Amino acid sequence: MLDIARPKGEKKLPVVLGRNEVRRILAAVRMPAYRACLTTLYSCGLRLMEGARLQVPDVDGDRKLLHIHGKGGNDRYVPLPDATLTLLREHWRTHRHPLWLFPAPRNAAGDPVSRSSVQSAFVRAVRHCGIHKRAHVHTLRHSYATHLLEAGVPLQIIQEYLGHSSVRTTTIYTHLTRELRDGALEPINGLMQ
Repeated sequence: MLDIARPKGEKKLPVVLGRNEVRRILAAVRMPAYRACLTTLYSCGLRLMEGARLQVPDVDGDRKLLHIHGKGGNDRYVPLPDATLTLLREHWRTHRHPLWLFPAPRNAAGDPVSRSSVQSAFVRAVRHCGIHKRAHVHTLRHSYATHLLEAGVPLQIIQEYLGHSSVRTTTIYTHLTRELRDGALEPINGLMQ
């Protein structure tokens, strides 16, 4: 009814960790359960609660896929790297919970690991590594997408893995990839020759 002028929302680029930074952070996570959960989040590009609530039947070891019960009730399958599958199997053997891949430690109710405990483990590991980026657990997802794009994986495939309904959401990662920026430098330098 009223045409009210509103300021445009800020579009900030997400923080992305380098591959070595991701390795250092994951290695610095003390509790193996949290390390396994965070490794799965990164290697499969999952949101925090998608990973924390993974169930044993969600793992398709034969096809090397994870069935993700995504945001807004949108399910998807994501590729499961061999090393992550091995890690999940080893981790499950430590607790053998019939439902949750990442059950909460010392929880008689049988709940999955909590969001806050995984976040705290990540923050402690980042601090321990001396990394000064404003990284949080969701940074692993941003890093996954950026690393795939840098490796030449098509944007539409990354969109599907992340569960984005629009490719426009996924295009944010094109601004973050060093390889794409470096590829544009030669033509830009040629402008002044």
